[in-house]
Amino acid sequence: MADSVFRGTLGFFMDLGIYDVVLPFLLVFTIVFAILEKTKAFGLEKIGDREYTRKNLNAMVAFVAAFFVVASAQLVAIVNEVLANTVLLLLVSICFLLLAGSFHKGDKEFALEGGWNTAFMVIMFIGIVLIFFNAVGWLPIIWEAIFYKFDSVTVSSIILIIAIVAFMWYITGGVGPKEEKDKKS
Repeated sequence: MADSVFRGTLGFFMDLGIYDVVLPFLLVFTIVFAILEKTKAFGLEKIGDREYTRKNLNAMVAFVAAFFVVASAQLVAIVNEVLANTVLLLLVSICFLLLAGSFHKGDKEFALEGGWNTAFMVIMFIGIVLIFFNAVGWLPIIWEAIFYKFDSVTVSSIILIIAIVAFMWYITGGVGPKEEKDKKS
């Protein structure tokens, strides 16, 4: 198979360090800067009658954090692997939604409702956690520990912890504030 001009261009970008330095730097800088702007971690400054975030401090911290990430080849490899697999998970979810939408009547907007939406979000969260664990190298260790190193003491300890947590959940009433019962007068 002959190489195309575009394949050569991508190879040139790889040799230039676009994928190992520039793109991870821009990604980390953008995410850290956006988080700092949203959380207003460094406070606000008042100019005239309006308050603004401290963009100079936010940008400098994001800049330094991004440089620390690209300075570590191991972190860049993890970021690249996690992003590639996350995009793959996104494509799988889009394919699922396309297939699920093919059974839709079309009388109203299609959306996963109720338990399906929650189940889909839980599956995506588990997928992201597994992708991260695999990229860091923990997934084979966890897999081996679960399937080859369990004994009766470990299993009974886990069952006891789950039972204690379930009991505490039941006693405290679960998540969120308790609703007050109606008082009859």
